[in-house]
Amino acid sequence: MTQKEPLPPLSMYTITAKLFSHMESTIIEQIGQQAKPYITKGIRQFGWDRARKISNQATEEGTAHRLNDYLLSDPRAEDVDEQGTIYAWMAQLFAEVTKQVVDQYGDSGKDAVREAVRRFGEERGEGIAHRAAHLGFPNTIQHYLSNYDMGRSELFEFENVLTENNIEQTFTKCPFGEQWVEDGMGEYGILYCEMIDPAVAKGFNSDFEVEHDQYVIHEGVCHFHFSMNKKEGKQL
Repeated sequence: MTQKEPLPPLSMYTITAKLFSHMESTIIEQIGQQAKPYITKGIRQFGWDRARKISNQATEEGTAHRLNDYLLSDPRAEDVDEQGTIYAWMAQLFAEVTKQVVDQYGDSGKDAVREAVRRFGEERGEGIAHRAAHLGFPNTIQHYLSNYDMGRSELFEFENVLTENNIEQTFTKCPFGEQWVEDGMGEYGILYCEMIDPAVAKGFNSDFEVEHDQYVIHEGVCHFHFSMNKKEGKQL
């Protein structure tokens, strides 16, 4: 029997476009159409040129997303600013849209953004489970990190300690958290950090539990403890 090749990781352009799409749909669902101008303002603060680069690349990769709908509403022509990495761009786009929504709608805005990140994370976790199933593996803790959907660039520095039903993970460098700190956007970025890893884990396996007790934004490192009581997962 021919062994299957692992599925390639998603590009950060696709991941960023998917994150924005969840933000846009959830904010509109929970707050209403009146939130659209604030989402648009967040994109404008981020930069129309960089947003168009993300949109075009994600579309080329076959990703359905909502970012282009906003770009079409203001089709200005600008040169693409190539400064920064796509990791920094994802952090900045998230923070700029979140800032506009939270500054306008307060706790309701925060709740909408958190829910968007939760949905985005669970969708990614389900995708990781499918990646494991593609290779014939169940969605157990042993097959979580090895089938992760996002490639780890040299911009991340981390250590993983794996035991039978636990993972301890420490990040000493994270381009998302570092960008939010550098930009003074930690109060908005933390809404992503608090939700994303527990959501991805739950999407992968509903028995997965995640404790995230330190954050780059606050303590300078991110520390996680992943645990799963059940030893047997399921093949999708």
